[in-house]
Amino acid sequence: MTIRLITFDLDDTLWDIAPVIHSAEDALRTWMETEASRLGPVPVEHLWQIRDRLLERDPGLRHRVSELRRRVIHGALQDAGYEEPEAGQLAEAGFAIYLAARQQVTLYEDVHETLEQLSLRYDLGVLTNGNADVHEIGLADYFRFALCAEELGIGKPDPHPFNEALRRAGVTADAAVHVGDNPVDDILGAQQAGLRAIWFNPTGKPWSGENAPDAEIRSLNELPAVLERWN
Repeated sequence: MTIRLITFDLDDTLWDIAPVIHSAEDALRTWMETEASRLGPVPVEHLWQIRDRLLERDPGLRHRVSELRRRVIHGALQDAGYEEPEAGQLAEAGFAIYLAARQQVTLYEDVHETLEQLSLRYDLGVLTNGNADVHEIGLADYFRFALCAEELGIGKPDPHPFNEALRRAGVTADAAVHVGDNPVDDILGAQQAGLRAIWFNPTGKPWSGENAPDAEIRSLNELPAVLERWN
C-alpha cells in the first residue's frame, strides 16, 4: 500500500539530545544557586536516588518525564530543608527554567529541508517519550499532530502511541512508517504495531535490537529516497 503517514521520534532523531540536557541542567543549577541557595551543590547520585524512589512508588512516572523531573527537584528541595509551600513554589519555578532551556535544540542540518519536502507529499506526525515541544522549537508547521507519552499516559514501545497516530491520520498500519533512533522504543515498537520502521543511525552503530529495521538511514536526507522505493 502507498505510504501516507510518517511519524518521527524527536530526541536523537531530529537533534542530538545529550548537549541539550546538559545545558538545561546547567541552567537549572545556575538558577538554584541564586533562588534556592540552601540546596547547594547536589550530587547527581542523590538526584538518581530520589528518582528511583519516586519510580518505585509510582512506576507510571516513567512515561511522564516532566512530572518526574518536577518531583525530583521538589524532593531535593525538601531534603535540603525547604518546607511547603516554598518547596513547591521553587520546584515549579525551577522546572520552568529547566523546560525552557530543554527546548533550545540544535537541529541536524537537513531537518528543515527534509521535513518541508516530505510534508508536501505525506502526513507527518510526532511520537515522543520526551518533553520537547515542536511549537517552541519551530517545527509545528510540518506536523499534523504531535503525541507525547506524558499526555497519552503510556510511551513507546507500547502500541498505543502508534495506534493513536494511525487513528489521528485516518490510515492503516501498512500505510505508515515510523522513523527513530531507539531499537526498542522506535523500531520494535513500530513493527509490533504493524508499521514499517526506519532506523536513524547517524554514527553507524551496529544493530543491537531483535528484529532488524525495515531500513536504515545515516542522515534524514536519505529518507525521501527510501520512501520512494517503497511506493
